[in-house]
Amino acid sequence: MGALDGKRVAILATDGVEEVELTEPRTAVLDAGATAEIVSLDTDAIQSMTSDIVPSATYPVDRAAKEVSAADYDALILPGGTVNADRLRMDSDARRLVTEMWNAGKPVAAICHAPWTLVEAGLVKGRRLTSFPSLRTDIRNAGGEAVDEQVVVDGNLVTSRDPNDLPAFCDTIVKQFA
Repeated sequence: MGALDGKRVAILATDGVEEVELTEPRTAVLDAGATAEIVSLDTDAIQSMTSDIVPSATYPVDRAAKEVSAADYDALILPGGTVNADRLRMDSDARRLVTEMWNAGKPVAAICHAPWTLVEAGLVKGRRLTSFPSLRTDIRNAGGEAVDEQVVVDGNLVTSRDPNDLPAFCDTIVKQFA
């Protein structure tokens, strides 16, 4: 029996997603027994990147954000990538899904640039979290406490800084999602 048997995890991503921040958390939750779906702005395949600027692989999308709700999932993963995070934070359906998951008290995990979506949705006030260094001013301006740590857990929120933190991030999300 896996720690996440029977759990359904949404991975919210779009073009520009940092490939390892998509694939490694997905593998971690799948290996723990969860089912995982890639949710995006539409159902077209998404283009991942390496180091934010080098196109890598494409990934099929399972469902569009406008078609899903928090009731469909037990947890949410927000991978990074500068372009990915910027596009997601500007999309009302993506923000709605993140807010629904948050308001339902379901675990939300965000790495690297992904906390931008949390900032845009107004969800970081009074929360302690980490991110890629360039987002920390945005987090502070939105009322959050930005820290420089490998993994931060604050209630239902798990955050990490960058791809170097993926081993700790993946271990933590499996524990928190269970």
